This record gives sequence, structure tokens and C-alpha cells, in this order.
Amino acid sequence: MKAQRRGWIFVPLAILLLVAVFPFFWMAISSFKPLGQLYSIPPQWLPNPPTMRNFEEVMFRSNIPRYFINSTIISLGSTLLALVFAIFAAYGFARFNFRGKSAALAFVLIGQLLPTATVIVPLYLVLSYFNLINTYLGLILVYLILTLPLSVWMLTGYFRSIPSELEEAAIIDGASRLGVLFRISLPLILPGIVAVMLYSFVATWNEFVFALSFATDRTMKTLPIGLAEFSTEFDIDWGAVMAASLLMTLPIAIIFLVLQKLFVGGLMSGATKG
Repeated sequence: MKAQRRGWIFVPLAILLLVAVFPFFWMAISSFKPLGQLYSIPPQWLPNPPTMRNFEEVMFRSNIPRYFINSTIISLGSTLLALVFAIFAAYGFARFNFRGKSAALAFVLIGQLLPTATVIVPLYLVLSYFNLINTYLGLILVYLILTLPLSVWMLTGYFRSIPSELEEAAIIDGASRLGVLFRISLPLILPGIVAVMLYSFVATWNEFVFALSFATDRTMKTLPIGLAEFSTEFDIDWGAVMAASLLMTLPIAIIFLVLQKLFVGGLMSGATKG
């Protein structure tokens, strides 16, 4: 009876797994289908025969490689910059007492809750004033709005989990505050840093609205915007869209698989920190 009851637990898990995995499975197999098989009714599950035409269209007859480079530069730059700012801000919130600290930390998180549409016009005016429209630096700075608030909030919890006595003992032994941060605190919260980096990278890699608003030049578009290149007024090349989407998804999947243990460990330990 116990085995039967346990068996029922896996039914909703299997349904959830199917719902989560099926879109990626369909995207992957569709990227290898000839155009006619994409519209066949009933659907043809496996390509017969498989074709690389869609990938040739994406890689050699479109601007997707350029958009891939743009997304990589912008996502990595924004992630690293957000991590640097978040480390120092979170350490300050965790270790120093000052008037209004709780309110300031709350306002940091409130910034994450603002609708994107409310800040597009002010950001456009600021970027235009500094000639940062259609530049890597402009998009990197804009993406900090997406990633920095939650990164600060998460890392503050990790820093608070480290016993302050450990840092005080190092200071007594002659270590500076920066030495304590880099030699003691950061190695102890490595899973949290990995979780924050993955969150920031995925958020910027998949971002659409800011890229659409501030990267209007063809040479500065990112991958989410570049997918629209295969859509015309009368038709959509779904094979190329699927191939480009697969290429866009692969970096995220590879990074997650490589850092999976650290990422899951960071989230699980972060759930008990505050």
C-alpha cells in the first residue's frame, strides 16, 4: 500500500515534467524538420529526413551570429557589473548599522517591482542625453535595473548567515575589512554568488522590452529581438525561428548543467537565510 501511495506522488511530477520539457523537445525536433513537415496535419513528431537547412539559414543568411555576440557581451557585462555592486552593497547592509537601513533595503527590493514600462521614457531621455542609445554600455547600465535589486537582496541574506565573530577574529589578527570580505566572506557564500550570477545572466539574456527600446540599430540588436527577423507581413519561417531559439537556449542550458550543484545549493541554503 505504501508503495502504491508513493507511486501516486510521481503522477503530478510526471505531468509537470511533461509540461515543462515538451516545448523544448518540440523546439529541438522542429529545428531539424523541412518546412513542409512543420505544417503537416496530423503533426509529424520526428523529422524525416532531418535537415540542416534551418541552421544554415540562421548561421549564414541572417544576422543571428551578430545578435548572439551582442547578447553575450551585454549579458556578461551586466552580470559582472551587477555582481560587483551587489557584493559591496549587500555586505554594507549585512555588516554595518546606519539610520534608515531597513527602509533602504526595502526600497532596493521595491525597485525590482516597478513595471518596466514606467521607466522606459526616463531611461531613454537619460541615455539619449549621454549618447548611450545603441551602445553596449547603455544596455549594460539599463539592465542593472533588472538584476541589481534582487541580487543585493539575496546576497545580503548570505552575508548575514556568516557569523560576525569569524570576521571580528580576522580583524583582530590584522586583516582589513576588504581583506575579510575577499578572503573569508566571499568564499563562504560562493553558492550564493553562483545563484545570483545565473539569475542575472538569464534575466538579461532573455530580456526583450529594454533591448527593443534602446537597441534600434541593426548592429546592436540582441537575440530576442533578432528572432523577429524571420517574420514578415505574410509569412513566418518557423524552421529558422526554432533553430535560432535552440541556439539561444543552448548557452543557458550548458551553463546551468555545469553549475547545477552550486546553483541548487545556493538557492536551498538561501531559503533558510535572512
